[in-house]
Amino acid sequence: MVKKIAPDKWRHFYTGILMGLLLQILLPLFFTSIATATFIVLFLVIIISYGFELFSLITGFGHYDFMDAVASVLGGLAGMGLVLFFQIW
Repeated sequence: MVKKIAPDKWRHFYTGILMGLLLQILLPLFFTSIATATFIVLFLVIIISYGFELFSLITGFGHYDFMDAVASVLGGLAGMGLVLFFQIW
């Protein structure tokens, strides 16, 4: 049985792609090493994705769902990978 992915997870995934793209483009401008910038971008993507969900849990604004954070991080990895392909090439 194939389970369908909920539309809100796709929104988080696309937002993660945009976040990963932008951070991966901008952070290497401030660091000499692409590897250092990539680790910092990965850390920021994880912190922002889960931090937003924690903010929703603590304040009651929005809906807390850990899988939303997972979808955002996966999207962030996809965005980072796309930019890294061209940065390393």
